[in-house]
Amino acid sequence: QVQLVESGGGSVQAGGSLRLSCAASGSILAINSMDWYRQAPGKQRESVARIVNNDSTTYAHSVKGRFTLSRDNAKNTEYLQMNSLQPDDTGVYYCHAEIVKLVGTKWIGWGQGTQVTVSS
Repeated sequence: QVQLVESGGGSVQAGGSLRLSCAASGSILAINSMDWYRQAPGKQRESVARIVNNDSTTYAHSVKGRFTLSRDNAKNTEYLQMNSLQPDDTGVYYCHAEIVKLVGTKWIGWGQGTQVTVSS
């Protein structure tokens, strides 16, 4: 079984920072991809940041220059450092991953989400 657990959300004022974590646990052989999405109230879920081919990172235009994605492969954990937060960054942030399990099968799934609230 594989599980993704996000943490680090909270409430901050505009201009503040938060660091989100997504930890994968279970029978993991390799992580093919681990991405971050967010969903604001009344809006569709959107991609925020992703590591492509394990070396390059892409960001949504709205967060470029403010958010930084990094991964600790030894801990199967990915971090989303969010600086200069704005009220438009408010939403539930989800981790999504494609993982190869020890038995060789692929697991694709989501974490439970973590709430980020930015007040003006």
